[in-house]
Amino acid sequence: MSNTVAANGSNDLPEFKTVLGHPRPLWMLFMTEFWERFAFYGMRWALTLYIVAQFYDGSGEGEAPANALYGAYLALVYAAAIFGGYVADKLIGYQRAILLGALIMAIGLFMVALPDHSLFKLGLAVTIVGNGLFKPIISTMVGKLYATGDDRRDSGFTIFYMGINAGAFIAPILTGIFAENIFGSAEMPAYKAVFIAAAIGMVISLIWFWFGRHQLKGIGAPPADAPGLGRVFMVAAGALAAIPLVYFLLTIDATTLQWILMALFIVPAVLLLAEGVREGSVARDMVIAMLIIFGFNVLFWMFFEQAGSSFNFLADKIVNREFGDWTFPVGWFQSVNSIAIIALAPVLAWLWVRMGKRNPSIPRKFGLGLIFNGLAFLLLVFALSKLVDPQTMKIPFWTLFMVYVIQSVGELCLSPIGLSMTTKLAPSRLGGLAMGCWFLSISIGNNLSGLFAASVSGEAGMTVASAQAGYNFGFYALVGAGVVLFLAAPLVQRLMHGVK
Repeated sequence: MSNTVAANGSNDLPEFKTVLGHPRPLWMLFMTEFWERFAFYGMRWALTLYIVAQFYDGSGEGEAPANALYGAYLALVYAAAIFGGYVADKLIGYQRAILLGALIMAIGLFMVALPDHSLFKLGLAVTIVGNGLFKPIISTMVGKLYATGDDRRDSGFTIFYMGINAGAFIAPILTGIFAENIFGSAEMPAYKAVFIAAAIGMVISLIWFWFGRHQLKGIGAPPADAPGLGRVFMVAAGALAAIPLVYFLLTIDATTLQWILMALFIVPAVLLLAEGVREGSVARDMVIAMLIIFGFNVLFWMFFEQAGSSFNFLADKIVNREFGDWTFPVGWFQSVNSIAIIALAPVLAWLWVRMGKRNPSIPRKFGLGLIFNGLAFLLLVFALSKLVDPQTMKIPFWTLFMVYVIQSVGELCLSPIGLSMTTKLAPSRLGGLAMGCWFLSISIGNNLSGLFAASVSGEAGMTVASAQAGYNFGFYALVGAGVVLFLAAPLVQRLMHGVK
């Protein structure tokens, strides 16, 4: 048995049994998150394809609205996460937030499988509300297993991160087999089986946490002044009331939603800047640097999230997936990112340490993230202009595969340091608000990803010409922004006043 001691030397944390050197509850949270990620990534590849097949009779005219809806769904998933932390902190505690969020998400995912357009969108809205309660809480629980000075903390988060990527890797493979081999075929995929499998995965996550939460020994329990279920019912009622609002946001024009998200971002950004000014010139400069990085973060996710939208139509229509008598399932491309992350994360971590004093600054790592993302689009442009088979009008399989790998390098340069940077640069009294801004920047980028994907497909559906034109813009936008940030890095770094 191992005793986890707080940084001040007192026994503020319970005594946990250890498994492979870490608190036993870490592995319970690992599997809870594994199944939640299974649910999310299991349906990610199928959403846009299902919308076109089910509600637009397979017509290419359905691609643009499908892409826009997917972008709005992702955007609202991240926006809803801002409120989950408050609910858990102030009202019902972390454990109950996870359980309630998982239950609502499971209901929503079962509703998504219903073959009615309105019920489908309502199911997405329910899933978004549940995700808002679940997503920001589960990783916070991992941090609460370790004292501030515990040397195992970073290793624990690495193990937990592997759970995320393991779920993201396995889910598209299994749901792809369900859709194209067991319940359907490559020509007629059974997309409903994908959503039902995702819902079952969420139920397993709920059950796993329900029976495993006793291992936490009170960590994340309800606040002392709310031991009963009164506040749980109150939050559940609030979630129920929020569903029509989220449904409305899913049904409005994506451009209108973009203005709403930007307004939501501007308000906390102004509050952060005002607080920075109040705290002094150093805090002010650090807020300015943080907001500059947030702006570039929007651009990164706008193009990175083509993985769940336009890249699916590209894989379905323009990529040669034939290997003799076997066809590589569309959904399996979604697993490439996870494989690349698992394989390359240790390499980049070693490289940053190896570079020592030459280790790139935070702004330059963000710039590299944008540039690598842009290089992925350059490969697509090259393939669509030079490698199209004149008989099949398709590009080689390896090109899209490598696009996912190159994008993963960009993600590793940018995403892992974003949250850490935010906690370091935020004003001392508004750390939570700053984190909300970080999630909102991703949310804005996700909604823009749907708008961009819609433009790539055009009015009649994706073609080689429309894909080439759209991805060409993506290349110039990303590489141009990456070069600008890379060159401006010394200025931004000075605004950070030594934060690394």
